[in-house]
Amino acid sequence: MSHSVQIKNALISVYYKDNLEPIIHELNRLGVKIYSTGGTETFIRDLGVDVIAVEDLTSYPSILGGRVKTLHPKVFGGILARRSFDSDEQQLVQYEIPEIDLVIVDLYPFEETVNSGASQEDVIEKIDIGGISLIRAAAKNYKDVVIVASKNDYTELEEILKRQQGATTIDQRRRFAQKAFNISSNYDTHIFQYFDHSEPMPVFKQSIQTSQVLRYGENPHQKGIFYGNLDAMFTKLNGKELSYNNLVDVDAAVALIDEFTDPTVAILKHTNACGVATRTFIKEAWIDALACDPVSAFGGVIIANDEIDAATAAEIDKIFYEVLIAPAFTDEAIDILSAKKNRIVLIRNRVELPVKQFKTLLNGVIEQDKDLVVEGPAQMTPVTEKKATEHELRDLYFANKVVKHTKSNTIVFAKNNQLMASGVGQTSRVDSLKQAIIKAESFGFDLRGAVMASDAFFPFPDCVEIAADAGITAVLQPGGSIKDQDSINMCNQKGIAMVTTRVRHFKH
Repeated sequence: MSHSVQIKNALISVYYKDNLEPIIHELNRLGVKIYSTGGTETFIRDLGVDVIAVEDLTSYPSILGGRVKTLHPKVFGGILARRSFDSDEQQLVQYEIPEIDLVIVDLYPFEETVNSGASQEDVIEKIDIGGISLIRAAAKNYKDVVIVASKNDYTELEEILKRQQGATTIDQRRRFAQKAFNISSNYDTHIFQYFDHSEPMPVFKQSIQTSQVLRYGENPHQKGIFYGNLDAMFTKLNGKELSYNNLVDVDAAVALIDEFTDPTVAILKHTNACGVATRTFIKEAWIDALACDPVSAFGGVIIANDEIDAATAAEIDKIFYEVLIAPAFTDEAIDILSAKKNRIVLIRNRVELPVKQFKTLLNGVIEQDKDLVVEGPAQMTPVTEKKATEHELRDLYFANKVVKHTKSNTIVFAKNNQLMASGVGQTSRVDSLKQAIIKAESFGFDLRGAVMASDAFFPFPDCVEIAADAGITAVLQPGGSIKDQDSINMCNQKGIAMVTTRVRHFKH
């Protein structure tokens, strides 16, 4: 199992030729016989290196517009032959098939073609047949064959060729095979997803090629890995690497801030907003967001939807935070915020986000559509004698955005586009309400004239009664309880307005 294999014959047929030239010259120096097809064959000849056309080996031309080029026993026999089997070796001699010790093949850009919005005809033509077959064959026979299935591995192969003079170890071949099967399985997953319409039964398949090992998971004794391309999502200006918990909070922060278009700042702790404010200028938004709960803001994640300037940065720099995210920073702001080395500062880049969510659950995976709905004033149906004013409707819209991104059961108080307080994740809605009142009072907020939003219906009228007594003048809830009328009657008795939306925003 530990035998070394000397590369004598190589098959090279690639779509991407970036950095291939040094490999060709190194193989030529080592006296390796090279077989190739089409554009790769021309590329090699133009380098002044001898190359044998695959059609000369097979005695068959490339046919069907290039769909069939390498699918032939004289190619696959040379790749799949087991060097330790005398019968395989005898058949190679009998049918004049050369042993192929190195296969460099990549795949047509199927995923990129789909993402480009190309026609179905163009997409179908990017489903690789010969390439995927060559990759699987060479990887299967890794005991005797080297498979390089990505241009990202050319540098490693070149170093091996130089260092080991064309010989490879079993461990090296196995590692290349592992990478190859990763590439082939990812390719097949994206093809399946293109064709999948969830009939007759939904199937869960995901494949993400990039990953980042985290310092640890939710706690230090847990291993953590992020699968995805964080560099596409963020440009890091300062600070340490994002942790598992950072990423969970950042995900919640991004989802929340995307609800707002006017200058807004949100501060999150353990995925819940402890401060949100929308103002004319981002500095005002920061000051008022922090005022919501300056205690919980300590060590939180801060996100803004507008550029951070020097004045705003100076204010933010007064507190300790874990992560600060914005679409842009002035140079002066970066200088201020970079003075403290561990605090993470990120520019958010615009990338398309998934519309599905999934997580492991019990002995499987659960998947759902993202909650991409938020009801504005036009979807708020008045159900009480007193109607909400335009100002109250705007505040209810603001509160409803925050409710949507807060752990259930939740109650949110808002006034003048500012979060007053929230009650989060309690086992009863009335407990969430009482928690929100206590928090608002502890930070000196006057709830008179504020509005209240609930993520789900009120099973009893106690919540609206308590809220009205605290000064709340308008209430938003989805409705749908068999006892809705009890809550409506209580609002009428207390002289406050209620609207229903018929959309629940549970967040577990």
